[in-house]
Amino acid sequence: MAAESLAPTVGRAASCRALGIPRASFYRQIGQKKQPSLPAARPTPARALASAERAAVLGQLHAERFQDKPPAQVYATLLDEGTYLCSIRTMYRLLEQNQEARERRNQLTHPRYQKPELLATGPNQVWSWDITKLRGPVKWTYFYLYVILDIFSRYVVGWMVAPQESATLAKRLIGETCRKQRVAADQLTLHADRGSSMRSKSVALLLADLGVTKSHSRPYVSDDNPFSESQFKTLKYRPEFPERFGCIQDARSFGQYFFPWYNTEHHHSGIGLLTPEMLHYGRAEEVIRRRQDILSQAYERNPERFVRGHPKPPDKPTAVWINPPAATDSTERDLP
Repeated sequence: MAAESLAPTVGRAASCRALGIPRASFYRQIGQKKQPSLPAARPTPARALASAERAAVLGQLHAERFQDKPPAQVYATLLDEGTYLCSIRTMYRLLEQNQEARERRNQLTHPRYQKPELLATGPNQVWSWDITKLRGPVKWTYFYLYVILDIFSRYVVGWMVAPQESATLAKRLIGETCRKQRVAADQLTLHADRGSSMRSKSVALLLADLGVTKSHSRPYVSDDNPFSESQFKTLKYRPEFPERFGCIQDARSFGQYFFPWYNTEHHHSGIGLLTPEMLHYGRAEEVIRRRQDILSQAYERNPERFVRGHPKPPDKPTAVWINPPAATDSTERDLP
């Protein structure tokens, strides 16, 4: 290139201006002519082990008495025997160069649990149940509250306070609740976490006899059982919930007050401010229609107060999920 020959005399910028060549093109062509230089080989340190010494170290590591031991054990044993070959790190380095440095024991692998995906479009399709502790009269004493909840209506279909957590008591509560709600075979899915009572053989056999499908949360995943957890929070955040219960009769008396209130008076934000009883027993449409009439009358009297137009009461849910699947299309799902 002419500019390259002029550059040593007048400079690169002046030669490019004289010949009308962009400097970027000039530098690009210079760079293309340069051959990529290979990285220089790393010199072998003077203190590195010789080939015979490396072979001796590997021979010791491969020996029958050392083949199942880590380098630190080999190093210490040889040192106690009056032999020093190299450092522990050098032993590891030689093993790595020969693709022999790895965990020799089989590692524990946890099974992959499937995420539960449960859908309820009406009452008595999916129930969630759990057990929570209630503090007793003195430290380290507890009573155990069993609660079975319908996830669609949030209606507590069964509950019990017992002095201990027991698979036998859980079996009795589930059986009586299914009979009280007239649950037919293959109608219901019962979801729970992985407590001992929930996974007991007696409960599993009962559910099989009743034709109830069982479902369990993944280990250490509280989000897999959100409705029971939320209901327990409502229970324990009530202003009348005591710090401790004096006896099991006190705990049962509290439940006899709380659960009728929760089912019949508590207007639940997750179900359109209906009470669980309204939704569970099919009175939601009537209540929503009555609410709409009252709101319409208020709008007619003072329309200027409703800046967003004609008011509407919250709708009731049409579907409730535990872990809704990822949406793959434009289908809308009503979440809890």
